[in-house]
Amino acid sequence: MVVWSAGLLLYRLVPEPQVFVAHMGGPFWAKKDAGAWSIPKGEYDPDTEGALDAAHREFREELGVDAPEVAWAELGTFAYSSGKKVVVFAGDGTGFTASDFTFGTFEMAWPPRSGRTATFPEVDRAEWMGLDAAREALVKGQRPAIDALAAVLQGLGGD
Repeated sequence: MVVWSAGLLLYRLVPEPQVFVAHMGGPFWAKKDAGAWSIPKGEYDPDTEGALDAAHREFREELGVDAPEVAWAELGTFAYSSGKKVVVFAGDGTGFTASDFTFGTFEMAWPPRSGRTATFPEVDRAEWMGLDAAREALVKGQRPAIDALAAVLQGLGGD
């Protein structure tokens, strides 16, 4: 069974294109940078929820703030090597202030096999970065979304 996720990729042109991405939280990602960032996104069931609605819900759950009210365009569906599929929507986030976050949390057994449960943030920081930096920072399965956005922006004269 395919696992579906949906996310919102904010971009801005200042003067070079930048995207807004989040560093994954929890003990597995704490000391990693390259390949440890993500588009704000999360899982959904396409039989019960639309991808754009899910992307907005997950943005709010992960960051504790609403996504800006802008026009969203479906950038594409990107498959991970695991088979998971991520639907990404792009929107101009020029006026979005990247601050005052209240990161969502999750629980997991930690340390492993300890019998204890610990709570960790879903993401531990979020920021704007250039497209090249984002390609390096994002998990491998999301990197094609940056290329798709770059192609769209080039077509609009933004790159």
